[in-house]
Amino acid sequence: MKYTQLGRTGLKVSRLVLGTMNFGPLTDEADSHSIMDAALDAGVNFFDTANVYGWGDNKGRTEEILGTWFAKGGDRRDKVVLATKVYGNMAGDGQAPWPNHDKLSAVNIRRAVDASLKRLQTDHIDLYQFHHVDRDTPWDEIWQAIDVLVQQGKILYAGSSNFAGWHIARANEAAVRRSSLGLVSEQCLYNLVERSAEMEVIPAAEGYGLGVIPWSPLQGGLLGGAIRKERDGGGSRSTGGRSAEALADPTLRAKVQAYEDLLEKHGIEPGDAALAWLLTRPGVTGPIVGPRVREQLDSALRAVELELSDEILTELDRIFPGPGPSPESFAW
Repeated sequence: MKYTQLGRTGLKVSRLVLGTMNFGPLTDEADSHSIMDAALDAGVNFFDTANVYGWGDNKGRTEEILGTWFAKGGDRRDKVVLATKVYGNMAGDGQAPWPNHDKLSAVNIRRAVDASLKRLQTDHIDLYQFHHVDRDTPWDEIWQAIDVLVQQGKILYAGSSNFAGWHIARANEAAVRRSSLGLVSEQCLYNLVERSAEMEVIPAAEGYGLGVIPWSPLQGGLLGGAIRKERDGGGSRSTGGRSAEALADPTLRAKVQAYEDLLEKHGIEPGDAALAWLLTRPGVTGPIVGPRVREQLDSALRAVELELSDEILTELDRIFPGPGPSPESFAW
């Protein structure tokens, strides 16, 4: 496994991030534990989750699965850089959240972190991420709550997820005024198909020293050989949902076909190439991979060692061009 620093911090993390969103809803506890053991054995030390994972009436279940895995001992907790998130309400389906039981008020942050620590069976969270922007809570209040948690030893770093570039700037300028460390990472949607983050989010992250952690690196399976699997009649799950909707667009389908043809010519698995491409991008710490089964983890691990040639990188840019730099992409 290869490692890098998380943004401007001294924290060393693996270049693949183990996403756990499927643990509980799609992968049972025993298999989830097996995947985490395999990831740790392969050198993956960066695990990502969220308080709402488990979804519906089972929110919090994913954190509980990580907690029972940590409780097995064997230095599991000490070896893992643990990241979770706060923002969403924990009410079940059809239930309205109680006031102050969601978003980023100091009250909810305090309540949510204690609940996550209990489910995770640990005394601290390494990276506590804001799952979404809270337009109602001032940054001075948010940072006051975070500073208290850092002083108490309950969290070490704070990060963001799904922030615009100006949100990152505003958050970290407010942190500077308080002499706080501020955001050290941004978790955003970023892949070959969806490159809008390159216009402002990633430049803002680089400018403020945040590590970029892309989620959905395969765009819901679209970049994992979706057309080939559709043709072969295997992997119906991979061509469902977002992937199926995308393939219904003739223009995008043609791009995906060109992508798969290019990689077949070079003997590279599409999913491996999509992850390896992200690892070449400026500012990227590592993409989040969310395996449902062990085989998907093994596939993702190959990408860390995959070196894409200049020819392939040029062709990928031709098939899936980015938006270009800001402001040149939309101004003279």
